[in-house]
Amino acid sequence: MSILFLISVFGVLVCIFLWLRDIRIWARSLLPGYRKASIHGVYQTALATAGAGIVFLWPEVSILGTGIVLLGLYLQGKEEREKIWTNEPAITRFFGSVPRKNTRR
Repeated sequence: MSILFLISVFGVLVCIFLWLRDIRIWARSLLPGYRKASIHGVYQTALATAGAGIVFLWPEVSILGTGIVLLGLYLQGKEEREKIWTNEPAITRFFGSVPRKNTRR
């Protein structure tokens, strides 16, 4: 097991966390940008997971797999989203806490 595999797994976990945070924000605020980001997060997480799988299965091309994981993370950050925070603390932004705008619980 190489260090690039551990880096790739960490990248996949970050991608999953960002995807789940987008889903949580969309479910609470019903903003269309976060809906689109949460749908595209499925593909970006699959891309990152495939990259980590390449690093695990073919260690001789681990740079390629790590690059695919980084591509998934890059695409995750390039999605257009609405500005929902103004001066909230970092922990609120980290967990994606937003006021509810829907009646679902």
